[in-house]
Amino acid sequence: MAHIVILGAGTGGMPAAYELREKLDKSHRITVVNAVDYFQFVPSNPWLAVGWRDRASITFPIRPYLRKQDIDFVAQRVTRIDADGNALELQDGSSLAYDYLVIATGPKLSFDEVPGAGPEGHTQSICLVDHAERAFERYQAFVKDPGPAIIGAMPGASCFGPAYEFSFIFNTDLKRRKLRHKVPITYVTSEPYIGHLGLGGVGDSKSMLESEFRNNDIKWICNAKVTRVEDGKMFVTELDDQGAVKKEHELPFKYSMMLPAFKGVDPVAAVEGLCNPRGFVLIDEYQRSKKYRNIFSAGVCVAIPPVEATPVATGAPKTGYMIETMVTAIVHNIAAELKGETAGTKATWNAICLADMGDTGAAFVALPQIPPRNVNWFKKGKWVHLAKIAFEKYFLYKMKNGSAEPLYEKYVLKLMGIRKLEH
Repeated sequence: MAHIVILGAGTGGMPAAYELREKLDKSHRITVVNAVDYFQFVPSNPWLAVGWRDRASITFPIRPYLRKQDIDFVAQRVTRIDADGNALELQDGSSLAYDYLVIATGPKLSFDEVPGAGPEGHTQSICLVDHAERAFERYQAFVKDPGPAIIGAMPGASCFGPAYEFSFIFNTDLKRRKLRHKVPITYVTSEPYIGHLGLGGVGDSKSMLESEFRNNDIKWICNAKVTRVEDGKMFVTELDDQGAVKKEHELPFKYSMMLPAFKGVDPVAAVEGLCNPRGFVLIDEYQRSKKYRNIFSAGVCVAIPPVEATPVATGAPKTGYMIETMVTAIVHNIAAELKGETAGTKATWNAICLADMGDTGAAFVALPQIPPRNVNWFKKGKWVHLAKIAFEKYFLYKMKNGSAEPLYEKYVLKLMGIRKLEH
């Protein structure tokens, strides 16, 4: 009997647990370890930050749902991974042995890389449900005394979709409140151009998103290196395409939401030989650690090189479909090894995204993520807004009911009119 431990219970960890339970016979034990005892559907956080959702609608307690599927759950932080001894050390001082470890922790949010940034500083975040709730509290005060707003992404950021989403959701909500004329909005991003998305652009993303910004009177600054944030003031160095200083900005604001750069979480990053210098897990083509053969990893915590060099550092995003295929590859490879076979399943590193824009939306497919691509597709329309709402409900329902089906391939691709992507 093998014991498979999954570290993290997000959009990678929960599906991994369900797929493993479905794939393996009951002689094998599965345990999920997570720092908190609830699941949070992170893609809904931009809505929560303006009051279109509440915490109860996008979270649920993990333990009862895993118990129904005969999956153990430990709600504790991991303080250390003993990769040589095949064990996790937990916050209460106990340890948990494993035969296989699946790391699906998500990232560490590196607000500290920009002085004054983050919820403990002067900018808001939508990366966690707690952050989004705090962002809404600040927003409620802001609409009583509106003024300039700055939204965007810090140097080194890799997940740009939510910043675009929040820009348009913020814009739409202010229009509904009849306050938009009182709020100049500036989008500040490390991307070299609007619509880069950490992917070198997808289809017509540059022209379409620029057009949407113009139509909604949202100004922008690209190649932007935020150097520090003070109360009501953001300092930004704008670079040119060669990386030389083009302009220094001192931007006033009364509300700001800026996505941070990511790193690997501390106990993962601390394992010698497991990660790159920023703490992301180094994996082979089968999602397996290059040093520790019984450790696999999926999601934002894996090391993927940037699509291209940019004047201000940008990373490559890990979107839901990509994470889904990483998880499936891990499950098949662990199952193969338990049968005495060789791991041979590879993930499909394609980028697929549904981005809400308030009352419309944008969808893109980059196949594969790193150019040259066979599919380079970007579309917008109200159907994307409606599709994301429907997908939220569908995903939460499936996570509560132990579903191991590939949700993106069965649902999102169908909505886009794509039958199936080649693996």
